Amino acid sequence: MNDQQLLRYSRQIMLPQIDIAGQQKLLNAKVLIVGAGGLGSPAAMYLAAAGVGQITIYDDDQVDLTNLQRQIAHYTPDIGLDKVISTLNTLKKINPEVKVLAHKARLQGELLNKEVDDADMVLDCSDNFGTRFAVNQACVDNKTPLISGAAIRFEGQVSVFTPGLGESPCYNCLYQSDGEELQNCVRNGVIAPITGIIGSIQALEAMKLIMGIGETLVGRLLLLDGLTMEWQTMRLKKNPGCPSCGNAA
Repeated sequence: MNDQQLLRYSRQIMLPQIDIAGQQKLLNAKVLIVGAGGLGSPAAMYLAAAGVGQITIYDDDQVDLTNLQRQIAHYTPDIGLDKVISTLNTLKKINPEVKVLAHKARLQGELLNKEVDDADMVLDCSDNFGTRFAVNQACVDNKTPLISGAAIRFEGQVSVFTPGLGESPCYNCLYQSDGEELQNCVRNGVIAPITGIIGSIQALEAMKLIMGIGETLVGRLLLLDGLTMEWQTMRLKKNPGCPSCGNAA
């Protein structure tokens, strides 16, 4: 770590739980983010600011005027630009030292498996049912930690799954893959700060996992009701019959 890095990250390094060793772990880390929208924007921005060494982003969409209310990595002049390029430009302005790999594509199949295997952890910031289960399965297969977030209307939720470690459940233990399509912001709307809150928590949980500090949300689902500003925690257990991570998987 050079003098400029010591200065840039000094407010983190002074925390006894982090110190220079923890910051170096962040600098060495590789994080995969699926989705560059309402959740992916704040998550990527905070991870870049905090000094995560490599951030890989996948999204197949372009910036639209309706995105700007909550997807804070994009700006009005970015309308029509690929979201991953807009995000890359924003992250480079925040921290030019971070290596950002931006891919305009829907992450699936062998490519998904390869990227998950190469990452230290995955942030699922997508907004569709199929992607969530595909990402979860890839994380289970490669034993890669998964930080999953969702936000809609005034509600948000986030959890952490560490397949292969202890009795951690997976996303499929929580939701059935043969269920109905997840609701999304296009159909139901969302208030802007909810996505920022949940995406920021995803970034924090990722950093804790990278540095091996604190207590993560493994085995817990954190729920936020933004209208009442009440937080609830649900305990999650591994499902032995889970088709993704259970005994018969």
